Amino acid sequence: MANVIIPPEWQLPEKNVTPEADFLSRRQFLKRSGLAFAGLSALAIGGGLSACVQAQPPGSFDMDQKIAAFLGQFADLPNQTNSKYQAGRAITSPEFSTRYNNAYEFTTDKEKVWKLAKDFTMKPWQVEVGGLCERKGTFEYTDIVDMKALEERRYRHRCVEAWAMTVPWVGYPLRKFIEWAKPMPQAKYVRFISIKRPSEMVGQRTQTWYNWPYYEALRLDEAMNELTMLVVGMYGKELSPQNGGPIRVVTPWKYGYKSPKYIARIEFTDKQPHTFWNDLAPNEYSFLSNVNPKVPHPRWSQARERLIGQDNRMVDTQPYNGYGEYVAGLYS
Repeated sequence: MANVIIPPEWQLPEKNVTPEADFLSRRQFLKRSGLAFAGLSALAIGGGLSACVQAQPPGSFDMDQKIAAFLGQFADLPNQTNSKYQAGRAITSPEFSTRYNNAYEFTTDKEKVWKLAKDFTMKPWQVEVGGLCERKGTFEYTDIVDMKALEERRYRHRCVEAWAMTVPWVGYPLRKFIEWAKPMPQAKYVRFISIKRPSEMVGQRTQTWYNWPYYEALRLDEAMNELTMLVVGMYGKELSPQNGGPIRVVTPWKYGYKSPKYIARIEFTDKQPHTFWNDLAPNEYSFLSNVNPKVPHPRWSQARERLIGQDNRMVDTQPYNGYGEYVAGLYS
């Protein structure tokens, strides 16, 4: 008798899975394009596309005990939920959002980031502030973060790889930091540079074709938008290293790579800065990178997204990830 294979409940039916040929990893694609030999092999943020879309979600385990124990390592953060910002979707369980992560600084395997990042040193942490601003210098984390101003906002998170989560971030508007830094009138952009620490970030040692450290940027009006957050926590706890701790930026209307992690330097400039993925593959990753279901990636559709979780449900992607009322005017 032939074996009968019963797929797990969360596995997508074949008719809903994009053909593997359409979801080749960025590394494979760019190697074939010759970029790898120039040191520009561009993996997508957190693993190849075929792995992201077709691979199984994190394996089952005792969420109550293991996740509670994991989150228990991080201090509680004082905050109040800002009811204005509700995602309109169920919050993704930390079972998935802390075990399915993009952080090439550690690995391209989404389900192994947390293992490799668990001993990452987040204290003490300093942030250098420079460029066209009045308040320059190197500041301690405690100088940058106003603990009394922290709030929780529940945002939808959309990866360029066509998967999504809903996360209760803890932080405060980046605008407050910018006002504290006092940019000069000629400043038009804000640039973020992540930490370079290959001694602890194994991906920075092994993936030498990348121009580490990671770097991203926003227009100043985008950075000042009410949605843009300087984030230091999630689920009421300090931000875990696999999620970008201790400090990152979140821009929920843009693809995930526009929300830089492990921030070590913030600078203000009058010229549009280079950004990591736009430098690696400008035909695939624009400077703006706003979520737009009508504009496909050159190698896959952006019209639908997979909700990471126990059912991996497919849903339609919304323009600006559903935040058009807040940001569409920035691009008119």
